[in-house]
Amino acid sequence: MTTAASSAFGATPEPDPTHWVLTLSCPDRPGIVHAVSGLLAEHGGNITESQQYGDPETDRFFMRVQVRTAADEAVLKDAIGDLAARFDMTWTLDVVGRPVRTLVLVSKAAHCLNDLLFRQRSEGLEIDVVGVVGNHTDLATLAAFYGKPFHHIPVTKETKPDAEAALLALVDELNVELVVLARYMQVLSDDLCRRLEGRIINIHHSFLPSFKGAKPYHQAHERGVKLIGATSHYVTADLDEGPIIEQDVERVDHSRSTEELVALGQDVERRVLARAVRWHSEHRVLLNGHRTVIFR
Repeated sequence: MTTAASSAFGATPEPDPTHWVLTLSCPDRPGIVHAVSGLLAEHGGNITESQQYGDPETDRFFMRVQVRTAADEAVLKDAIGDLAARFDMTWTLDVVGRPVRTLVLVSKAAHCLNDLLFRQRSEGLEIDVVGVVGNHTDLATLAAFYGKPFHHIPVTKETKPDAEAALLALVDELNVELVVLARYMQVLSDDLCRRLEGRIINIHHSFLPSFKGAKPYHQAHERGVKLIGATSHYVTADLDEGPIIEQDVERVDHSRSTEELVALGQDVERRVLARAVRWHSEHRVLLNGHRTVIFR
């Protein structure tokens, strides 16, 4: 005699749903949202978050969707690929919360590296720092404190090509998805910038193009500036002119010493870089020519 319980016991269990994040951009036209949401519904998807933006200047459409579905990954990707061909879409699909394999490049300043590693360990920053690269060895101890491998790749004018080749080899070896310049005081070559386009994030003070070179906060103090800030952007061959991800400022006055300006500047730098890295790792940043669309 077969019971309902025994039948249920022998049934094949339904697979657990996966929480996906889909991002896309394409020429703007009617029906995109309907087509995307319809496709996800056809594959048993439950949309948990959705944001979209149509840029009237570039006539492009941008969308970020989080969806839970038990659909097979290959089947889902094939369906999205077919839809993308219809709408001339550029798209990505990833698992929500998957840590992005990240390589952090440093020189001597510790504040940005320490902040990123702390946020990864204690605040759920969705990156997996697979290594720290320094052109000096000053921060090797800090990397070791967080259990991160440290790679010393010194750079001089004569050795720069070999150093960049070693860096690219490390990127390939560690399957790096994101490179973060955490106050890395070296200018990357145009070739390296092109090789890693869209995968390198930099942070610098917002005084540029003023106060170039060494000791920018000392120069700012001498000029009596009233705002100090930081900019985080994607790295391109145009030095410090890549698409901006995040910026922030702090107001100061005549009473602030140079040392206080440096401390405030470091604080805003680490906050801005952390937000940029978080938004990138959560697939909230979409490139729009020389600008970015940020779905916060």
